[in-house]
Amino acid sequence: MSSLSRYRILKLREKMMGIQLVLVASLFVAASNLCFRRGIDAGGTSKGFLMVQLFVIFLIAILLNPVRTGHYEWNSEMAAFGAMTGIVFAGMMVALGKALESGPPGLTIAALNASTVMPMVVMSLLFGATFGFIYTIWHGVGSILVIAGLFWAGAQTVRTGSKMRWASFVIAMFCLHVLLLVLMQWRALFINFPGSTELFLSFDVSQAKNQWFMPMMFLSATVIQLMIYVSSMKRLPKKQELLYGLLGGISNGIGTYFLIKSTEVATAFENAMIFPIFAVTIIVLCNGWGIFLYKERVNWWATALCVAGIIVGTVDFQRLFGA
Repeated sequence: MSSLSRYRILKLREKMMGIQLVLVASLFVAASNLCFRRGIDAGGTSKGFLMVQLFVIFLIAILLNPVRTGHYEWNSEMAAFGAMTGIVFAGMMVALGKALESGPPGLTIAALNASTVMPMVVMSLLFGATFGFIYTIWHGVGSILVIAGLFWAGAQTVRTGSKMRWASFVIAMFCLHVLLLVLMQWRALFINFPGSTELFLSFDVSQAKNQWFMPMMFLSATVIQLMIYVSSMKRLPKKQELLYGLLGGISNGIGTYFLIKSTEVATAFENAMIFPIFAVTIIVLCNGWGIFLYKERVNWWATALCVAGIIVGTVDFQRLFGA
């Protein structure tokens, strides 16, 4: 291989670094979801797994935020905002655990990632084009495709006896995940539009960038899950809950790190693609281990419809093609 060819390959790798990192992130997050399911299969409960996993992620969030950046300044208002976000996150994880216990894991994870098409709709209704949230017909088409794909897959995949139970938990998980993403995007507006009077709350840039937001989010989620566990289980965690919770927490924490890094190094071209790639890759990977480990029947046409909806509803085609 000539030196010119090597140079071109290196430059291409540099340009695609954001996509490479988000693919790594999706591998670790898919592994975390697998740990969740394996812990349940080994005789553990979603409550025990989540309590351990969330505590591990809380510790990793401290390492990834104040320790990594070297900024330890405390801000009570942003810490409270993070704690509020953590309450929503805890509720979403509880609903996810119940859905995994009562229905197919691959489809459940697909529904979770499919919710990424909705925050743009909510943000455009709340804040509009002034803050960069423009709702187009493609968002609507993407949302319709996702919902149609989920209904199609759910009708053929979920056992008749548990269909309504699974569906209720999936709907709760879906809505709470949308709210979680909206809260995180809302926080980003305080950074990008400091001093605006149209954001309902007011934080300056230093407050919005405070490094304790993410740790407080996971700490409050951990406390809630601990309260749920203590009040309902009344026992020490089982070995499998500790083991898989630890592995799942580490995997999720590493995945979060690479996801953050992908947004930091992404080019303008990649910014239009990284989150759809992240969601789609997780759906495919989780369907993969659902098939090979659990002999789960996957409606690939319905899954493809969900994937198409995510791509149509989230990719910024104008930026992607330079229009």
